Amino acid sequence: MKKLIALLLASVMMIVAAGCGGGEQAKDSGKSGGGDKKITMGFSQIGAESEWRTANTESIKKAAEEAGINLQFSDAQQKQENQIKAIRSFIAQGVDIIAFVPIVETGWDTVLKEAKDAKIPVVVVDRDVKLADDSLYVAKIGTDSVKEGNNVFKWIDEYMAKEKKTPRDGGSQYNVVVLEGTVGSSVAIRRQEGFKDAMAKSPNAGKYNILASQTGEFTRQKGQEVMESFLKSYGPKIDILFAHNDDMALGAIQAIEKAGLKPGKDITIISIDGVKGMFQAMIDGKANCTVECNPLQGKLLMETAKKILAGEKVEKLVYVDEGVFPADVAAKTLPERKY
Repeated sequence: MKKLIALLLASVMMIVAAGCGGGEQAKDSGKSGGGDKKITMGFSQIGAESEWRTANTESIKKAAEEAGINLQFSDAQQKQENQIKAIRSFIAQGVDIIAFVPIVETGWDTVLKEAKDAKIPVVVVDRDVKLADDSLYVAKIGTDSVKEGNNVFKWIDEYMAKEKKTPRDGGSQYNVVVLEGTVGSSVAIRRQEGFKDAMAKSPNAGKYNILASQTGEFTRQKGQEVMESFLKSYGPKIDILFAHNDDMALGAIQAIEKAGLKPGKDITIISIDGVKGMFQAMIDGKANCTVECNPLQGKLLMETAKKILAGEKVEKLVYVDEGVFPADVAAKTLPERKY
């Protein structure tokens, strides 16, 4: 009888052990990274102000799904206070990692210190932040806005010389108007900085004059409104439009046509982003060049997040590849564009 009871107990213990093992295996099957727990990322996007931003959001959502990362997504609707609230919510939830696109450069020190105290690593995406302590974020993924601004002026300088354009007002300088991005955003600050630096270093610097520069808030509607104002104030003096993004340039094209002028001919137009709408405008002869700002940053973000959480060392600044696309390559390039 004792042997029988012992045998029965042993059998029960084997069944329980098997049950526990099966439960653990089932639990692990829902995790990623070879048995590591499934990563949860809190991500705060600034909004949906342009074609570029929509492509950026789609890239991040798709990449998270493909990487097996649980993405907690928050749309800040262009308000920094919404982003700070979202980051605090991510901290309270105990996410594994936080990533965000900062609407403006400053004002992040306190909330990012809270994330660091909670031992949650932070990745800055697309735009830059200005902090007293750079250790508050692990890496910045995105684009080189200064280089983009540099590329804009370099293309303008070469194009105006090649086309042997003469100033519309009969003077000795090309007059430039600028549609700037969101006030205080790193991308607007650095694109303008890159443009002006390249102009100052050019042997042809004296041939250019920035006639007016005003924010168009990165939106098509505001770009159109501000361009209308420029045309009323300066009319035949404007030779070149530099827009900090394609959406503002596309709005400006509408204003230029409304004023009875030919965009891309009467006024040379160059902008930054490289969205399909701008390629179509170039094909239609209404714009001259777009400098790429690649929004497809999702895959790189997810790869970097996994490395950080695995304890691997990552570069502080990680930039995606970008190019320059003048009108003469637009028709050939448009079918290849992913955004």
